[in-house]
Amino acid sequence: MPSQVVRRPGRQPDYHSIPLQCPLVIDNGAYHCRVGWAGENDPRLDFRNILNKPRQRGSGELVSLVGEFDPQYVKLFDFTRSSLRSPFDGNVVYQFETMECILDYAFDRMGVDGAGIEHPVLLTEGALNPPSSRSRMAELLFETYGVPSLAFGIDGVFGYAHNQKQGVCERDGLLVNMGHQTSHVIPIVAGEPVLEAACRTPVGGFQVTSYLKRLLSLQYPYHVSSITWEKAEELKQEHCYIAEDYHEELSIFEKGGSDAEAKTRYWQLLWTPPAQKEQPSEEELARKAAIKEKQGQRLRDMANAKRESKIADLEANVQGLEYLLQELDDAEDEKQESSILLPSGYNSRLEVQAALTKVSASLRKAKGQPAETNPAEEDMISLSERYPLVDIPNSQLTAEQIKEKKKQKFLKMTAEGRARAKQRRHELSLQREREQQLEEDRRLANPEAYLEELRSRQAEQQAKVEQRKRQKTGVGPGGTPALVSTGGTGGRGERLNAVQKERLKLLTTAAFDRGKEEDTFGMHDEDWQLYKRMSKDADDVDEADDEDAELARLTSRLQELDPTFVPSTTSNLGAHASAPDSLQQGPLTAEDFRISLGVERFRCPEITMQPAMIGVDQAGVAEIVSVALRRLPPQFRSQVLNGSILLTGGSSLFEGLDMRMLAEVRKTRALGSQIKVVRALNPLLDAWRGASTFASKSFEKYSFTKADYEERGPEWLRYYNLKYSVGGFSA
Repeated sequence: MPSQVVRRPGRQPDYHSIPLQCPLVIDNGAYHCRVGWAGENDPRLDFRNILNKPRQRGSGELVSLVGEFDPQYVKLFDFTRSSLRSPFDGNVVYQFETMECILDYAFDRMGVDGAGIEHPVLLTEGALNPPSSRSRMAELLFETYGVPSLAFGIDGVFGYAHNQKQGVCERDGLLVNMGHQTSHVIPIVAGEPVLEAACRTPVGGFQVTSYLKRLLSLQYPYHVSSITWEKAEELKQEHCYIAEDYHEELSIFEKGGSDAEAKTRYWQLLWTPPAQKEQPSEEELARKAAIKEKQGQRLRDMANAKRESKIADLEANVQGLEYLLQELDDAEDEKQESSILLPSGYNSRLEVQAALTKVSASLRKAKGQPAETNPAEEDMISLSERYPLVDIPNSQLTAEQIKEKKKQKFLKMTAEGRARAKQRRHELSLQREREQQLEEDRRLANPEAYLEELRSRQAEQQAKVEQRKRQKTGVGPGGTPALVSTGGTGGRGERLNAVQKERLKLLTTAAFDRGKEEDTFGMHDEDWQLYKRMSKDADDVDEADDEDAELARLTSRLQELDPTFVPSTTSNLGAHASAPDSLQQGPLTAEDFRISLGVERFRCPEITMQPAMIGVDQAGVAEIVSVALRRLPPQFRSQVLNGSILLTGGSSLFEGLDMRMLAEVRKTRALGSQIKVVRALNPLLDAWRGASTFASKSFEKYSFTKADYEERGPEWLRYYNLKYSVGGFSA
């Protein structure tokens, strides 16, 4: 996201030319702070009411930066260990250390040179501000800045008074002030707020922005770093609106079509198209082919040299073993045979013959000659000759010979098992060769019918493999999650077949006897029959490997015979559980960097009407309008009902809010009632302008000094209120 330019207010040069009796007006909002002189139409300063305390690069000194984050400061300050701080909790100031830094910045920008403030101060606050927060703010202004006098007023009521002066609303009505953190509804009677009937809901523009940021981050996880809170705030201000009928608006996007497309907005992120690769020329292709051929020839030469060296070594071994056997044949007695075998490392003639057989087979394999037809190499030598002690009774043997007999008996059984296994493999190989020959004969006899049969077998085998994988991973056809049982719990048990479920059941019940809470498994011979029942599932892995190998063979055979054949890839098993990176196929395009705002445009602002959508168990703005009317004393109710409903505050700028408020209020009024819903002239500046007008006309009557505060005490501020109707607001 390109860095935005932040314009910071300059220092005002005319501070000393302003009369001392002219008050400073501070609209201390939760989102923006506006400071100016009483009687002026616009504030001198307007900045974000937040503080950042980074460290200066080099010196490491803490620096206080007030207002919007400026990317240009990254070169001068280290922001890695700092974060934005707000003095507000909801719409109440509670971090007065942060508030003091913000006031320092505001007074410095207004041109204050000394340590004290020589002008009176009018400070706005939220409705029904706690006395503790009001008293601490008074102490901060009196003790730290030495202001001569101070006055507090409700920001929304000042905005209502200003709009009343401009003829937008009437003296009696309802004030709907939708702020950054909270929203208030205050009945107004004869220009004065009826605070005992005021209502508040803890939902405002901050919650709308946070909800929009969360939805976009979940929908576009690749671009979370680009979806910052500041960018979400910008998107909210530019594109969000409040639907007059929320469910009807949802149905438009559910149906799709041109109406939904017309209401959709797009945010294109920065995207650089990949560089186009130039197609190599024919000369370049020929050069690369020559290099590849040269490298291949070099590898072939190295392989041939290695093969020839191996053949030479094997031939030398064969000659050495044949010469050793010839010497053994020429030996006159066993003693001479032992002297001949001792340097060679062999113990008997049989071992030499077995070694010669193995080396000869390796030599034939290295030369590419066919192997012997008999796969059992041990059959060349009689097992009885290799293991002579096996057939001799123990009564004729010594203790050492009996021990050697047991060893030979085990070796003989092992050798016989290997021979049988080799014989079976040899038979399977011959059977496979016969089947391949028969299959080749069928292909030559009728190529089209054979190809059709091969396709059918491949499709059937692929369906079988996919079915097995779906049962294992819990994925339905097409890569969708499989439906679980109606029991309400899905897990590994939902993916097991009948045999595996039975095996799992046996495992869980095997350790306990019926009706006994003790482990007696294995005391009876029938207990061990359990393992035979459980072993029925032991061949699943081998069967799965065989099925995969058969599918690969059929697919390879089809691709060999039919170049147009393309293996089916309709089943995307496991795609739902893979990482987000696996979802990206091919190069990224501009659409991958485009974020769409459809339902989010009206779904996020809807939380001001339905806070339960984000888990806030409070009434919405439209509902607290009815609550405020019910709280009104009966003698004032008819005046307010016949008055106007003024929408003000930063969050009242949503398009369609006036029509939605009119529709919601009409539900609670009598049929045919006249309802007037109006929007403030400038929801952002009307509060400051109303306070400026009041401070220029009636400030001295309702302000108090430090001596008054010390004499009456903090408890007196609980009952302190202005009279807004006498502040020069008459139309």
